[in-house]
Amino acid sequence: DCGFEGVGHVEEVGAGVKHLRKGDAVVYTLYGAFAEYIVVPIKFVSKVPFVTAAILPLNVCGLTASIALDVVGEMKSGETVLVTAAAGATGQFAVQLAKLAGNTVVGTCSSPEKQAYLQSIGCDRAIDYTKEDVGAVLSKEFPRGVDLVFESVGGSLLETCVNNLAKHGRLIVIGSISGYADSSSWSAAAGATSPFTATLLSKSASVRGFFLNHFAKSHGAAHARKLTILVRKRLLNPGLDTATFRGLEGVADAIEYLYARKNIGKLVVHLADPTTSSSDHMTLPRASL
Repeated sequence: DCGFEGVGHVEEVGAGVKHLRKGDAVVYTLYGAFAEYIVVPIKFVSKVPFVTAAILPLNVCGLTASIALDVVGEMKSGETVLVTAAAGATGQFAVQLAKLAGNTVVGTCSSPEKQAYLQSIGCDRAIDYTKEDVGAVLSKEFPRGVDLVFESVGGSLLETCVNNLAKHGRLIVIGSISGYADSSSWSAAAGATSPFTATLLSKSASVRGFFLNHFAKSHGAAHARKLTILVRKRLLNPGLDTATFRGLEGVADAIEYLYARKNIGKLVVHLADPTTSSSDHMTLPRASL
């Protein structure tokens, strides 16, 4: 999703746009966000109270975690919830929301710094997979199995998650990071997993896919309100990475930082404020992820 969403002020609006005007703060989702100006179809734009980088994580990552857990995963209270890539922009939302719902939360990550971050946002057990065997930890510390898995890594870790599901457990697949070698591998990654039919049948468990676009229209507004309220009450941390990247020249460094798995939470690039506009359509100078 590099350069896939942004937040900023409206510079101009098209003739048919009635509910937005020049100067309004908005967030949007559209490829090409690494730009000082961008023309965005109105259907991809939502008005927000003010421009801040903290809004960006809520737009896609927050909604993905909230809707996937509640609607697809049917998350309850008192369950054991496993989140893979838990210190990432989407995973950290899943950790916090699962904890707020009254669950025991387990998360996987790749460094002591990420372990510490996960503990700070309520993760009960943060597993550094570079030092611990995830399957061994789950088998020993959670022998009953996990009730709900929020999975975004794929590969062998997906198999480990399936093998450690509890009876009637649910596993939500929101992505497959292990297969994202380049921009052409997204669709191929889903086919790189192994069949788990026997394991799923023996536990009456299920694997469920989640793609935000299929749920945004029916559930997006309600979950956006929920996330905003939780942030305002300081019950939910938007999870912005502390690294600073500025201007278009910072985009390449930000992407390299992201693929090096250094980010903790959402990575944002702050673009320079442009001084002139060459378009009479709706254009948005803003901070972009």
